[in-house]
Amino acid sequence: MTTLVKNQKIYDEFIDFVAQGTSPESVTKFQFSEATKEQIYDLVERAKLGDLSQYEKNELEQFLVVEHLIRLAKARAHQYLKSVS
Repeated sequence: MTTLVKNQKIYDEFIDFVAQGTSPESVTKFQFSEATKEQIYDLVERAKLGDLSQYEKNELEQFLVVEHLIRLAKARAHQYLKSVS
């Protein structure tokens, strides 16, 4: 599987979530699938050992970007929920 396809899967999970309609509550609860979590855990562990190919490094980098955006969205959703309560 190419890096683009793997990265697209990571993006697709979050894009599908957003496209289905979200609420601030659902944003705060978003989690990646178990398969994606396991894949990323494996990449992180192998990165610690210096055992990643270049495309795997790119894949991990892309996940970290997506994960950062999700954290920002969750923080904003928490702020919104706090402001309306």
